[in-house]
Amino acid sequence: MSAVGELTQMVSNRKKGGAKEKHPDNKPALVFMLPWLVGLLGITLIPMVASFVLAFTDYSLLAPPEFVGLANIKEMIGDTRLHNSLVVTFIYVFVGTPLQLVMALLLAVVLNQGIKGLAFYRSIFYLPSLLGGSVAIAILWRQMFGANGLINQVAGMFGLTDLPGWVSNPDTALGTIILLHVWTFGSPMIIFLAGLRQIPEMYYEAASVDGASKVAQFFKITIPLLTPIIFFNVVLQVINAFQSFTQAFVVSGGTGGPSDSTMFYTLYLYQKGFTQFDMGYASAMAWLLLIIVAIFTAINFFVSKFWVFYDD
Repeated sequence: MSAVGELTQMVSNRKKGGAKEKHPDNKPALVFMLPWLVGLLGITLIPMVASFVLAFTDYSLLAPPEFVGLANIKEMIGDTRLHNSLVVTFIYVFVGTPLQLVMALLLAVVLNQGIKGLAFYRSIFYLPSLLGGSVAIAILWRQMFGANGLINQVAGMFGLTDLPGWVSNPDTALGTIILLHVWTFGSPMIIFLAGLRQIPEMYYEAASVDGASKVAQFFKITIPLLTPIIFFNVVLQVINAFQSFTQAFVVSGGTGGPSDSTMFYTLYLYQKGFTQFDMGYASAMAWLLLIIVAIFTAINFFVSKFWVFYDD
């Protein structure tokens, strides 16, 4: 067979093979995706639809739900404890998250200086993020900031006596939980560190030749090139902060006290749904939280075009 004939035969065979590949067998892929699909339906979508329906009902878990229309929404408008829980949550989010990210960024810059044992220090600093949301750490935090806790004992060594229990004082209780939130800086720190290692060293070398100081390099090179990572961490940590629950529940003993100073929105939602068995009202609160988180996420994405700089 001539060379032209062989080439024609190869093209013909390839076309036939391509025709067979137009409808590949997707069954193996569907089998591997099945656990995720079951989770998506059973844990996310179906509960979301159910909670949306229950938001318009009076449901006590002990009797069938009774449709009440917009009664839950009207009750939410006049619920002063709900309003207070929103204020407490907003303070926690908009004070704790910036402080946490600043701490994470500063430590990431320090760890990026090529120190020995980087893997060890990175693991140690990441550990609080793994433990910070646990019940054990929240109990430890409550003991440390109690009237006879470690903090007051150390302060007593410097002559500071008659200090109150930080977690039992309405003026300082929320601050202790914010401090716990700041302490869990490990996750954003690792993300910052990964971003810092992607910045080309030649930028700093050129800036040094031009006489720029380390501070000027940080604000003129590091921060602008790191803005996509900062934006990612801001969105992620704001969403996580709005959903915080364990710390406030354990530190306050589930009451949100003292004087509702640690009454997070999620804690009040829990009280409504699982303590007072007002599941319809709790469902309406859950959807309000979803709307609030969505609004702030959308605001972050809208504002990002004014301060986030990409390569293009």
